[in-house]
Amino acid sequence: MKKKFYEVKEPVPSFVNEAALDYGFNVFSDKFNLVQLIRKGIDHFYFEKVKSKIPFNDQDWSDLLNISTKSMHRYSVDKSHVFKPIHTEKIIEMEEVGYWGLRVFDTMPQFESWLKTPSMALGHMSPIELMKDSYGKELVLNELQRIDEGIFS
Repeated sequence: MKKKFYEVKEPVPSFVNEAALDYGFNVFSDKFNLVQLIRKGIDHFYFEKVKSKIPFNDQDWSDLLNISTKSMHRYSVDKSHVFKPIHTEKIIEMEEVGYWGLRVFDTMPQFESWLKTPSMALGHMSPIELMKDSYGKELVLNELQRIDEGIFS
């Protein structure tokens, strides 16, 4: 049985928390528990839930996590694999982008199209290109939030 860090009072109504609730808390509501989760590492089950809801293929995940596709395949076979904190943090960052992306675009195909299309607001780079590092991810999140608020660059 997994240790419960936090009793969820008001979960965010989205896929984002389906996996996190298995750990006993809302991903975005409690940063201290999030830090604990990142340091502990997430298991393959959590990753699969996130992966199933974000329009990235295996190569995208490999590039974003800086893990070879061969290693990614090996992890998928070993269901007991626990991701290192650096990878866990990146997976959770992508989970946050996925939450905002689906909130803004409503459908997976629309979100996927936006992710792969170069944007003038993002320096003529595609959002998925920028998400390889934390600063780029912040630019992408900021742009999604501006779109959500109706502020188009």
